[in-house]
Amino acid sequence: MGSDESRRVGRRALLIGGGAAVAGGVALGWDELRRVWWRLPGTEKKRVEGELDHAGAVWTAAARANWRRADRPDDFGIDRIVIHVVQGSYATALRVFKNPGHGAAAHYVVGKDGRIAQMIRELDVAFHAGNRGMNERSIGIEHEGFVDRPQDFTAAMYESSARLAADICARYGIPVDREHLIGHVEVEGTDHTDPGPHWDWDRYIKLVREAAAKPATPGPSSPVSPSSSAGAAAAS
Repeated sequence: MGSDESRRVGRRALLIGGGAAVAGGVALGWDELRRVWWRLPGTEKKRVEGELDHAGAVWTAAARANWRRADRPDDFGIDRIVIHVVQGSYATALRVFKNPGHGAAAHYVVGKDGRIAQMIRELDVAFHAGNRGMNERSIGIEHEGFVDRPQDFTAAMYESSARLAADICARYGIPVDREHLIGHVEVEGTDHTDPGPHWDWDRYIKLVREAAAKPATPGPSSPVSPSSSAGAAAAS
């Protein structure tokens, strides 16, 4: 047998009792182990339906077909935030992300009035960037509006989104700069143009930095229960 067979044996190495069983003398690589260990019985993080990662959000679940269950940042590190514009209303974004046939959804949706819906937990991989590697390493923030209408990008939207982004950056140690906060248009291989030429990046980064200087809100280690907020019923 040649090296190709050896690699196939390595990929078939079994996980037993939390450890790697060596098959044919070849074990799973450390990266592979790190990404699959949590799927073993008794190791997955406990989840409660409707938990929030951002205290300012309300929960309304995306269709299960539009995201992938994961255990970030333990299996995939998070070091990017991707900014999107939906080309439609807040209600439109929620509706399409709840549609299993849509095939995509972002973790959050921000409205022109500043309201935020969380649709996918941050520990899970949302199908939002059109690039698997970027999906695995990023959190997607969708914004109500149209790329060719600067009036859609309101002060309330900028400020609310900036607080959300600052919260995410604090949780995962993401630097607040244009290398780590990017537009959908900047994702490799994408055919999208959002957030478009009217999105004020200088203003946004300034607001994120200002929000980051304020006390942090609860994160994944102490998720916010929907019962703790009067606005945590599913958004319509």
